[in-house]
Amino acid sequence: MYELIQKLHSWWAYLALLVLFIAVVNAFLGYTSKKMFSSKDLRISLFALIFTHIQLLLGLAVFFVSQKGLKAFGVEGAMKNAELRLTMLEHPLINIIAIALITIGWSKHKKVAQELKFKKIFFFYGIGLVLILSRLPWKSWLA
Repeated sequence: MYELIQKLHSWWAYLALLVLFIAVVNAFLGYTSKKMFSSKDLRISLFALIFTHIQLLLGLAVFFVSQKGLKAFGVEGAMKNAELRLTMLEHPLINIIAIALITIGWSKHKKVAQELKFKKIFFFYGIGLVLILSRLPWKSWLA
């Protein structure tokens, strides 16, 4: 069961990052060109929100099903092990913060004037993307 959820979490990450990247680029282009926020832009932003939330749920499932995840809180010296600290503390915590920022961006874009929608999406989704990319376990991704 653990292997299936972990593989799904790993492969879904590629889709979530791709859709999030597309949403950030779309928001940047829309903001710089001062175009109107259309239903296509809304869907791109919504898909990024949905894909990242699914990724979060898969990640939480991996964390709580994993032997490392449940034991990480009781292991002495876990903070001295960089790999364990990344996968059991930094990666989940920073990604939860990033997805919270993406959610805030989605909520805020609905409450602002038409000309500011791209700005809100670009700012919050962009920070979320940077945070996610900063805490990816690149060794396992590039292996």
